[in-house]
Amino acid sequence: MIEVENLKKGFKGEQILKGINYTFERGKTNLIIGQSGSGKSVFLKCMLGLFKPEEGTIKYDGKPYSNFSDEEQRELRKDIGMLFQGGALFDSMTVAENVMFPLKMFTKQKKKESMARVREVLDRVNLEGAEDKMPSEISGGMQKRVAIARAIVNEPKYLFCDEPNSGLDPTTATVIDKLIQKITHENQITTVIITHDMNSVLEIGERIAFLKEGLLAWKGTKDEIFQTDDETVTDFVYSSDLFKKVREAQLKGY
Repeated sequence: MIEVENLKKGFKGEQILKGINYTFERGKTNLIIGQSGSGKSVFLKCMLGLFKPEEGTIKYDGKPYSNFSDEEQRELRKDIGMLFQGGALFDSMTVAENVMFPLKMFTKQKKKESMARVREVLDRVNLEGAEDKMPSEISGGMQKRVAIARAIVNEPKYLFCDEPNSGLDPTTATVIDKLIQKITHENQITTVIITHDMNSVLEIGERIAFLKEGLLAWKGTKDEIFQTDDETVTDFVYSSDLFKKVREAQLKGY
């Protein structure tokens, strides 16, 4: 669980986050949505410790990050998995070497033990037998699954995903969504996902935080977001013709 209390952050006199209170629950897919410039990325970077908040507290399983010693911060980094937008695989490394990278960074495992773990997580994301391929030799969807394998290879307690479906076709995006959700449930990870993809909201939005202009404008579930009368939310959710039709169908009881 990650608890955020009165989080504020600004740059050069411009306030980006204006006092956010929110709890990201363990074992659930926690989505952060909102228009570009709403503060989503700054929020994520504050939780990752990349930005220092001006005010407020971020608690990891009840303990404020600001109270962590240097050693505790290093231990926390071992417990965090990160799925970057676009995957961010190393082009010069094989699939296995990419997945093994966090093990080399954070553990003292011997190569045989690390390779066994790599094969285990590759099998978990349905990429068994792909360890010797280069990223350029596999599809975008497969690259994203390699990135997921790398993010979970250290058995993290917390998983952060930045636009995990970026660049993927709708079918592959749904596969990635469901895979992240399944891993979250099975391993009871606190998963935080930044997304613009309303299909993701509809599929796996177990808990949703909607940001607007640096504030938490709405929170709820995937069912609640399609039933709310909050105009701030509906203007965002139903900005496309497709979701306007979904809304109309729901109101008519279809």
